[in-house]
Amino acid sequence: MDFSGQHVVITGASTGIGRATAERILAAGSKVTLIARSAGKLEELRAAHGDAVHVAAADVGDAAALGAALDAAEAFAPVDGLFLNAGTGGTFAPLEAYSDENFDALMAVNMAAPFRAIRQLFPAMKARGKGAILITGSLASERGMAMNVAYVMSKHAVLGLARAAAMEGAPHGVRSNCIVPGFIDTPLMGNIPEDQKAHLSSRVPQGRMGSSEETAEVAAFLLSNAASHVTGQSWAVDGGVLGTLSV
Repeated sequence: MDFSGQHVVITGASTGIGRATAERILAAGSKVTLIARSAGKLEELRAAHGDAVHVAAADVGDAAALGAALDAAEAFAPVDGLFLNAGTGGTFAPLEAYSDENFDALMAVNMAAPFRAIRQLFPAMKARGKGAILITGSLASERGMAMNVAYVMSKHAVLGLARAAAMEGAPHGVRSNCIVPGFIDTPLMGNIPEDQKAHLSSRVPQGRMGSSEETAEVAAFLLSNAASHVTGQSWAVDGGVLGTLSV
């Protein structure tokens, strides 16, 4: 994959899949704007890659902060790719006990932020006649899950957002897809006891969790010109969880 001359914006870029994708496309020649709540972890990439990296500290759940970060990204370079990877797992609680406060906080990050980011950058992409949008979904984009209703709702919603944007963008050369990671061994998994991680791995037909780097390879493909005829798709990176039936 060749990203020479391109500029990709990545939210949730400080760790895990976002950071691994940034490293992958930087190695392929792209400029990147990296957005995360704290710019500290992103400075390592800027130190390593210099002028190819622009860093913007923003909580994507804050509409004004997200808008300002995207304005800065467009000032850095025209945006060719947009990887909306930031997300939160929210609070685990029965549906009837899920508070408005927790619901609104999760939706601001997982659902409203991707919508606002696409809405802001879509016109310029369509005017230029090219662009690739990718949103990080979840197994919960395709399946129900107890005790976390807001998360499941949000991940179903971003799959719909990706498909709607694909329909509107297609006549203008703008693609939009949703990547669906399964059980991926990211830093967020660090708080999970080893026996629970082993249980999760046992649910994967391949018998193991995936890595951020494996997921980043697929994300980079979907953002690249190599995927020029791929749009409106849900692309699972899950070791076979969604595609198989255990009997």
